[in-house]
Amino acid sequence: MTYEETDNVISLDKALPTTDKTGKKLEDYFEFTVTSSISGDTNINYEISAKAEPNNTFDGDNVKLYLTRVTDSGEEEVMAPEIYNEESNANNFTGRPTGEMSLYTSSMNASESNTYRLRMWVDENYNPQDDGGNKTFSVKVNVYGKDRVAEEVSTVLLNNIPESIQYDDGVDTFITGEDPNNYIWYSGKLWRAVSVANEAKTTKLVTQWNENAISYNLNNSVDFAGSEIETWLNDTSADGFLENLRDYENFIVTDAAWDATIDNMPIGAAERPDGTSTVIDLVGLLNFYEFAMVKIKPSVVQKSYLINSQEWWLLTPFSTSEVRQVSDNVLFHYLPITNLGVRPSINLKSNIKIADGDGTLNNPYRLEGDSDTNLSGTLLNTRYSGEYIRFGTDENNLYRIVSHESEGLTKITSAEPLKDSGTFRTIKFGDTVNFSSINTVGSFLNGEYLTNYVGDNYNDMIEDNTTWYLGKVQGVSYKLAKYTDETGNTLTSSTTTAKVGLLRHGELLMGQYDLSDNSTSYYLLTPSNSSNIGLCFDNGVKGVADITSSNTMYGIKPALNLKSNVVITSGTGTLNDPFTIELRS
Repeated sequence: MTYEETDNVISLDKALPTTDKTGKKLEDYFEFTVTSSISGDTNINYEISAKAEPNNTFDGDNVKLYLTRVTDSGEEEVMAPEIYNEESNANNFTGRPTGEMSLYTSSMNASESNTYRLRMWVDENYNPQDDGGNKTFSVKVNVYGKDRVAEEVSTVLLNNIPESIQYDDGVDTFITGEDPNNYIWYSGKLWRAVSVANEAKTTKLVTQWNENAISYNLNNSVDFAGSEIETWLNDTSADGFLENLRDYENFIVTDAAWDATIDNMPIGAAERPDGTSTVIDLVGLLNFYEFAMVKIKPSVVQKSYLINSQEWWLLTPFSTSEVRQVSDNVLFHYLPITNLGVRPSINLKSNIKIADGDGTLNNPYRLEGDSDTNLSGTLLNTRYSGEYIRFGTDENNLYRIVSHESEGLTKITSAEPLKDSGTFRTIKFGDTVNFSSINTVGSFLNGEYLTNYVGDNYNDMIEDNTTWYLGKVQGVSYKLAKYTDETGNTLTSSTTTAKVGLLRHGELLMGQYDLSDNSTSYYLLTPSNSSNIGLCFDNGVKGVADITSSNTMYGIKPALNLKSNVVITSGTGTLNDPFTIELRS
């Protein structure tokens, strides 16, 4: 691997404060190329970093850096504008030492060459008055690389996460701390590694974000066995979470024990449950004890990576009538019929190895068998729920795969509700709870949205006539949004046909956000009764809106089906490297 440039220092001299919009277009940039020549199965992890020069007279806290990769069509952003900051921990996977700013991490498993451009400017919030002028700030740009030998997930995690934020209770070793490098990308979803079983060496994961928002149990029982939430987590229909996990029989423990024993103790007195109410399943939830060990061990009451500003169910009942849940950083307990966020949990088998990544948010670990590259020409309908796609225009050009519920087609939804110049677009649903292509929100989605938010380059990729299911759900199973009963054998007759629609209650990715500090409530397709339409609130909780209220204005998260002949042209489907697509003729 080689790194080529003319002078690996970029400098600011007597520069004035600049907006991000202007800075990203600066013609004065530092360009360099990273090239690899690889044969065999070698995989190189590399990292681009910046290090402030020792003789600077200006504070890096007022300087922004921005990195792009040069493409055939121009440039693509690989690091958004960010204030200069130095990492306190080294990266053992790339060789980057402490004390440098990480700009971008990636990997190469085939001979390739990538050209990057680094821009740097003074943050617009800096006030230059009375600073005396003649200030300078320079950084040295470095690239580090190491070859990767695949190791088991448990080994990599425990070897590379500081022992100071590990807690061994004699059965499991928990990963604690505010934001450790325990991110894992598997099957189109971002997960956090929670613990490693000391003997079995299996690794427990939980999704970073809510993947749905449903009741724990519809009959107000606190039993996990036979509950609404257990059903959805282990549903092997096109709508279920388990069915949309990639090759799950090969990746996850199929007879995992989920202990849902009642516990009403305060968090500081949490004890491992005794197995009184254990259920054997493939997919479950974190229990109260696991949440507590991550949050309060090895130190007392610390910030936890499990806190994500959303509300979500724990596995553990608080009493015979309520179940524990997390609301941001606070523990509550609610009636099981309440619609709250769902963060699925799985156990990776002990033999699963890490193929790529360094465990950071921008470069999560990738698993052997789920780290595809060179996907150009692959049909999109062969890919997995949660993977990211470039689709649409400007700030609304990021989407995710929902499912393949219609044979050959790929259902997608916008990664977040639609925006106009950074502000979420809101709209009335309509005069009735029945969605159609001509009601208020349906008319927008099948008119203005297609013209102004999708554009001609993508319109032809969309299936013209999709069936949208309008079953009412109020205190009944999520399956009744689509089917006549809980067996899921007969489709509801409450339907409409349109090119573009919305997500329904209980559907994959309903309740999912990547930006918990920048979100809005949005409409669902599913009515609860004759006057209320379903909503997903911005904390991931499912609720309803009264459509008869003149003030009812909420966000829009479009859903649509892409045709069977849409193919991938580039990308790996992650947030930082979404698929680009085209229509195969």
